Amino acid sequence: MKKISTTLLLVLAAVQLFAQTATAPDSLYASDKIYVVVICAGIILLGLIIFLFSIDRRLKKIEKKSSGKI
Repeated sequence: MKKISTTLLLVLAAVQLFAQTATAPDSLYASDKIYVVVICAGIILLGLIIFLFSIDRRLKKIEKKSSGKI
C-alpha cells in the first residue's frame, strides 16, 4: 500500500510539472536572473569539487600513515 501511494504521489507531482507554462524560463532570461542562477549553481559545484579534493588528500595522508604502521 505504501508503494502504491508513493507512486501515485510522484505521478501527480510529475503531472503538475507538465502543467507549467513556458513563460517562466523566458522571464528569467528577460530579467537577467538566469545569470544569477547559473553563477550560484557554479559556485555550489566549485565548492563541492574543492571539498571532495580536500577529502581525497586527507584520505591519502591517512592511508600512507596506516600503511607504514602495518
